[in-house]
Amino acid sequence: MFPGTGYTLPVFAVAAAKAALCHIRSPLQPHFQDAQNPPSVQLIDSEPLDSVQLDLLDGVGMVEIAIASVAKLGNDRALAITVSDPGDNLDLTRNTPIWAEVELISRQNESLILVGGEGLGVSATSGEPAIYQYARRLFSANLESLIPPEKSVRVQIILPEGRSLALRTSNAAFGIVEGLSLLGTSGISKPLSAEVHFEEFQQSLRDKAQHSNHLVFCIGSNGIQVASRLGISSGTIVQTGNWIGALLVEAGLQGVRSVHLLGYQGKLIKLAGGIFNTSSHLADAKLEIISAAVIRCGGSAAIAAMVLDCKTADEAYHLLVSSGIAELVFNHLVTLINNKAQSYVKKYANVDLVVQTTLFDRLGHLITEFERS
Repeated sequence: MFPGTGYTLPVFAVAAAKAALCHIRSPLQPHFQDAQNPPSVQLIDSEPLDSVQLDLLDGVGMVEIAIASVAKLGNDRALAITVSDPGDNLDLTRNTPIWAEVELISRQNESLILVGGEGLGVSATSGEPAIYQYARRLFSANLESLIPPEKSVRVQIILPEGRSLALRTSNAAFGIVEGLSLLGTSGISKPLSAEVHFEEFQQSLRDKAQHSNHLVFCIGSNGIQVASRLGISSGTIVQTGNWIGALLVEAGLQGVRSVHLLGYQGKLIKLAGGIFNTSSHLADAKLEIISAAVIRCGGSAAIAAMVLDCKTADEAYHLLVSSGIAELVFNHLVTLINNKAQSYVKKYANVDLVVQTTLFDRLGHLITEFERS
């Protein structure tokens, strides 16, 4: 485990389900109402679990996940709650409660039945709950052995804050609506700020630079998804995290001729202001940069002030769309990003690197043109 690591959302969902199932199956304990009269007893629930052990299928052995609360809802039903902890990652699901309502039912075709509750997203095309392969494997590995042979278990995952949190993600652009998804290929959530993560991106760049002089930098997982939709070859794609400047310089040093930056506008716009590590912990001037661009493009001071009052970069973009100047302003910002990025590489690597930029919004819709190198 690396310093600052936490766990992905599927881990907490499975932990809650395991705690609820164990609580259903825990034996009732005798409670003596009168210590002087032992035959007078009342059966009560055993002490609820405050943690469970999980196998993350990652080769790291068993890990312990805290349980916030667990209670029986009947003889064969229980509800358990965990709270998401992604470690040092900048993750909007931090401290999100995850509920699992578990019920033992008569034997069905499947021993483990997973259903989505409030706040868990669904596929817009199939209506299936957004529980992906790794999460399903995790449920199976940690619950199947606890299910009595004559029973099946129905697990409903509920994310009380999921619907509102999903509005701040790109889920809808990729076909997931009404909530968050149990997505991921690992139970370990490594902080993007970890040095080891930067080294992984750097090595990936070096490997791909041996086969292509033209690379595409994708900012975040949503950048990868947009790149796939645009038909960009995976052999040219480099993930960057927040280290865009450092990796642009590395591309120049590796002899790459051009880099296409593809990412969410709220991240990449920072480059137009000379901010080349896009972590919000270091700097976050996107609204100020957009506002300055409005003035530079001939927009009014009133619109520039309204941009500064926006809560998000997407809100500012839609404001400019309604004002009729979005295309002008964002094309100007792209030009600034390209020029500043090229100057940055020239300054630190003393080489010429052609940089192109394509911006998209939170839903993955392109807001500036994509031109292939």
